[in-house]
Amino acid sequence: MREFLVEITTTVPEGTSQDEVDRRRAAEAVRARELAAAGNLARLWRPVGELRSIGVWRAADEAELHEKVLGTLPLRPWMTLAVTPLEAHPNDPGQVDGTR
Repeated sequence: MREFLVEITTTVPEGTSQDEVDRRRAAEAVRARELAAAGNLARLWRPVGELRSIGVWRAADEAELHEKVLGTLPLRPWMTLAVTPLEAHPNDPGQVDGTR
């Protein structure tokens, strides 16, 4: 699987009920756990003081990432995404035996 850096900004549409927001956020947490268990969600961070997330996601390619991974998130209709494909760096201290 390839790795992608994904920056996600979620904007709740005006007029959305708090019940709908709560329902989607709860479903989002469940789906994130499922994607992590499947190996698609590797890491996820929230910058201090910001309402966005930055994560390392995995998929066979960018099309699969959008369709079968990010596209399955309950909050996806409210998300703006910035996706950057990643590749191993030769100086990455996390590499084992020069391979990844």
